[in-house]
Amino acid sequence: MGDDMKQHIKLTIKPTFIKNLKTGYPLIMEDAIQNKKEVVKEGSIIELVDENNRFIAKGYYGIQNKGRGWVLSRNPQEEFNQPFFDSKLQKAIAHRSTLYNDPNTTAFRVFNGEGDGIGGFTIDFFEGYYVISWYSEGIYQFKDLIIASLTKEVDVKGLYEKKRFASKGMYVDDNDFISGEEAPSPLIVKENGINFAVYLNDGAMVGIFLDQRDVRKTIRNNYARGKTVLNTFSYTGAFSVAAVLGGAVKTTSVDLANRSKSKTIEQFSVNAIDFEAQDIIVEDVFNYFKYAVRKELKFDLVILDPPSFARSKKHTFSAGKDYPELLQQAIAITEKNGIIVASSNCSTFSMEKFKGFIDKAFKATKGKYKIHEEFSLPKDFKTMEEFKEGDYLKVVFVEKLA
Repeated sequence: MGDDMKQHIKLTIKPTFIKNLKTGYPLIMEDAIQNKKEVVKEGSIIELVDENNRFIAKGYYGIQNKGRGWVLSRNPQEEFNQPFFDSKLQKAIAHRSTLYNDPNTTAFRVFNGEGDGIGGFTIDFFEGYYVISWYSEGIYQFKDLIIASLTKEVDVKGLYEKKRFASKGMYVDDNDFISGEEAPSPLIVKENGINFAVYLNDGAMVGIFLDQRDVRKTIRNNYARGKTVLNTFSYTGAFSVAAVLGGAVKTTSVDLANRSKSKTIEQFSVNAIDFEAQDIIVEDVFNYFKYAVRKELKFDLVILDPPSFARSKKHTFSAGKDYPELLQQAIAITEKNGIIVASSNCSTFSMEKFKGFIDKAFKATKGKYKIHEEFSLPKDFKTMEEFKEGDYLKVVFVEKLA
């Protein structure tokens, strides 16, 4: 559907939100819209105006959490047609040329929503195959234009999509495969020479979080040699694999999900690592911490990368308020001069506040610490200065001094 076929609607923006939108903030918040009563179809072209009907910006309407769409242009004449999408995708793909040309890395992000100029969807590359994740019904209306732009720019071996906009925020689980040839299950991709098994047609998650690439490389190259490693909330064990390949003497991976065990065994196996020499434990991380304290276990390297929100039978964890306490428990089982890799993908607080959490946890345990290095998103996860929430990843390598 071209621009001309779509509903065009003017939305009046409340005065307090105007400055932000004018200076480049891309998300149209539900609270910013004055005439909320207006019935707007998802995918409609919307023009944002002030109370005197003066043009602010234009974009599309799409419901995504508290957002009601994204600004795509500050030019009133702009049309959201094939050339518009072509130019955005062309630019995004050029920005990843180093990764496209790196034989040791065959999995990375190709288009990162608003960071590449169009909020609401992402595209990931896996060894010749592409996966598009749609975050609203609104952006999904532009599906054909976006796919046409992608296939014009690159050779797509097979195309998959993830619809992340179902009712109540659940993932829409239908067949994700769209066109081309289907990828093998698993598909083996490389990341800085490490092999990872991914499944492109198996629900919202493929088995590896691409935004931690630089962190895994750093663990492997600079922190793992000769160390005992505890990887909590380990998912498919990617950090553990990186640690073993970096010379760790032993890794322990702990995750509550039953599938984590077979998935972690698989990740070790595709890297020719003897998984039986490693510990893979299916358990609530909070219970494991208690067990480790009881048994007086200590680790040289502790990786702490919890989900922003987690619920088990006994615990709920919300990163915004519970991270300092989680960190205290990790500190208790870290050797003196050991390293904690503290990580959070929660977008509701900044790196500064995150470092405040670290400080709070060490003060509570009366310990001293030193920050070695910190990471945010890798460069393929392009972000924009005006949209801080988009730059969600915070990783800090902290040494426990005493």
